[in-house]
Amino acid sequence: MRGSFDALAGQVRRLGMEPQDGHLYVFLNTRRTLMKVLFSDRSGWCILAKRLEQGTFQLPAVAPGTARVTIDAATLSLILEGYDLRRAPRRLRYTPPARA
Repeated sequence: MRGSFDALAGQVRRLGMEPQDGHLYVFLNTRRTLMKVLFSDRSGWCILAKRLEQGTFQLPAVAPGTARVTIDAATLSLILEGYDLRRAPRRLRYTPPARA
């Protein structure tokens, strides 16, 4: 987690993605007490960092060995605020019609 702008952008490229595509890229340390978010706006790189004084960031359930996970902005907000994602299930609000 010592990496800064170029190191984190390099990690994103090693995963086969482009760090300047407008997405937010979230990195956690092994103990899950430090989170860095890398993104690029039109004028340069931005890093947001949060270090927890107590506890750990809880991540969504993923398969072991998974290097990347896609989450939406609402889930990222819940992780940053410390919500227990296992106890906050998302209700399905829309079911797309079946294709013929």
